[in-house]
Amino acid sequence: MQRLEAEARAKAADGDLHEALLFAALAAVLGGTLSAHAADDMARGTFVSDCISAAASTYRLPPTVLVILLNVENGRLGEVTGNSNHTVDIGPMQVNDSWLPKLAAHWKASKEETYRALRDEVCANIEGGAWILRQALDEANGNLWEGVGLFHSIRKRRKRTICARCFSR
Repeated sequence: MQRLEAEARAKAADGDLHEALLFAALAAVLGGTLSAHAADDMARGTFVSDCISAAASTYRLPPTVLVILLNVENGRLGEVTGNSNHTVDIGPMQVNDSWLPKLAAHWKASKEETYRALRDEVCANIEGGAWILRQALDEANGNLWEGVGLFHSIRKRRKRTICARCFSR
């Protein structure tokens, strides 16, 4: 964890703010602990910054928006958070389980496999969140902040809240 934070500081000092943000996101997402899957990913050389870059490229998204969402949603690998509407949010991107059927179909996987991947695999969670954001942006006719709002909620007040939190980052 300290190595990741040091890397973020070094990138910022070198003037590479994009890379600094990605390393800072990695430190925030892992939250000081590594699950077995995250440790395996790191052992294979898969870093969150690579996951963010790949997802952003695949779904034509600004990588910094994914970093901001990771920080605003503030989920953790392996974490599942209950909501007042009897749904749950899964992992770093806080992917709502209402997306499981569509995401499972997109990945050609079962809902159970999709749930486990979102919960336990950082790259899968980021890719899933990026795919959902792309769906939201398409629904918003390309309006970035409307899409970010839709990523979080269909309720107008909650959309405004998430956008305000993103702008404050």
